[in-house]
Amino acid sequence: MSLCILAAGKTVTLTVAAFTLAWTHSVEKTRWQEDWKVMPSGLQIAEARIKGSGAGMEPPEGSVLRDGWWVYKPKMAPQRRLVLAASGATGWTLCTIQGCRELARAAGDAILLEPCEASSQPR
Repeated sequence: MSLCILAAGKTVTLTVAAFTLAWTHSVEKTRWQEDWKVMPSGLQIAEARIKGSGAGMEPPEGSVLRDGWWVYKPKMAPQRRLVLAASGATGWTLCTIQGCRELARAAGDAILLEPCEASSQPR
């Protein structure tokens, strides 16, 4: 499978089966991470982690504290695409087995993540 990253009118294709999406909460400055799988049915979240808790960021029921991170498995159907928006204070990082890249640092930047096969469908 491949992941397509659409931003600033350009598309980057990564040949990966999975990726980790990470960001820092803009108010609480707490780190979040999500592990995703790229599947024909869409993007499927496998696990999420929160480094601490704070206003509006309480770990969900069933979370387990592991090495300072609240770890849980979100109950969510595969997503056709993920739309990431940046406030200028959040920042997004996408990591794969090939390495990490920073996404959408500037305020107003928007990024679309989707399986590449889905990118040929009408939006």
